[in-house]
Amino acid sequence: MTGELAVSIVLTIVKAIAGETARTVSIADRMPPHLWFVGSAIFHYLGPSFAVLLFVRVPVGGVAWLRIVSAAIVFAVWRRPWRSFFAADRSTQRAMVALGSVFAIMNYSFYVAIDRLPLGTVAAIEFVGPILLALAGSRTRRNLVALALAVTGVYLLTDVRFAGDPGAFAWAFANAALFTLYIVLAHRIARADTTTSPIDRLGAAMIIAGIVITPLGFGDAIPALTDPTALLAGIGVGLASSVIPYVFDQMAMQRLSRATYALFVALLPATAVIIGVIVLAQIPRPVEVAAVGLVIAGVLTHQEPTQNNQPTTRTPGTPDRA
Repeated sequence: MTGELAVSIVLTIVKAIAGETARTVSIADRMPPHLWFVGSAIFHYLGPSFAVLLFVRVPVGGVAWLRIVSAAIVFAVWRRPWRSFFAADRSTQRAMVALGSVFAIMNYSFYVAIDRLPLGTVAAIEFVGPILLALAGSRTRRNLVALALAVTGVYLLTDVRFAGDPGAFAWAFANAALFTLYIVLAHRIARADTTTSPIDRLGAAMIIAGIVITPLGFGDAIPALTDPTALLAGIGVGLASSVIPYVFDQMAMQRLSRATYALFVALLPATAVIIGVIVLAQIPRPVEVAAVGLVIAGVLTHQEPTQNNQPTTRTPGTPDRA
C-alpha cells in the first residue's frame, strides 16, 4: 500500500506540473523556453535532498537504480510510452534506445563519482562537455563573450579539487562525457518529427534506462524494497531528478538550439546558490555573488541563432539532425 500511495502522489504532482499532452503543448507554446530550463535547474537541486535520505541506507548503485526505475514506472503509468516507441521510425527508435542507455550509465557514474569526490569538483568536470558544445555553436563574437562570462562564473562557483582517487575521477569524466551525449540525444528526441509527444519519447527512453540499470544497481537496491522511508525517498529522487527536470528539458529543447541549451547548463551551480539563499537562508560570499552575476550576464548576452528557434522537421526515414 505504501508503494501504491507513493506512486499515486507522484502521478498527481507530475500531472499538476506538466499537464496532459494537449495542455502541455499549449503551455510550452506560451512559455519562454528559458523558463522551462530554469524550472529544470530548480528541480535538479531538489533531487539531492531526497538522495540524502538514501545514501545512509542504500549503496550508491542502489540509489541510481531507485532513481531510474521509479521514474520509469511513473512514465509507464502516466504516458504508456511504449506506444510512442513502436510508432516512431527506426532512426528515432535508435535515438530513444541510446538515450535510455545514457540515462542509466550517466546516473550510475554520477553517484559513484560524488560518493568519492566533492560535488563541486564533479560539477566542474561535468561542465566541460557543455562548454565544448556551446563553443561549437558560438559563431559570433557576442556568443563567445557570453560563453567566457558563463565559464568564469562556473569556475568561481565550483569548489574544484584535483586530488583524490584516480578511479573516482574516471567515473567523473565518464559522467561528463555521458552528460554531453544526453544533451545531443535529448535534443534530437525533442525535435524528432513524429506524431507523438516528446514527453512520450522521453518516457520510452526512461523505460529502456530502467532495463539497462538493473544489472548494475538492483542488487544494491534490494534492502530499500522493504524499507518504506528509503522507498519513498527513492521515488522522490526519481520524480525530482529524472521526471520533472527531463520533461522541462524537452519543453526547452524544442525551441532552443543545442549550443544555447549547453550554455544554459552554467545556470545549474548558480541556481544552487540562489536556492541556498531562498530556502536555507545561506548568505553567499562576495565571490559567489560575483560568480552568479557573471553566469547571468553570460546567459543574457548570448543570442539564440534565428534559424534554430524552431523544431527541426524531417520526413520519416531521414536521419535526425542534432
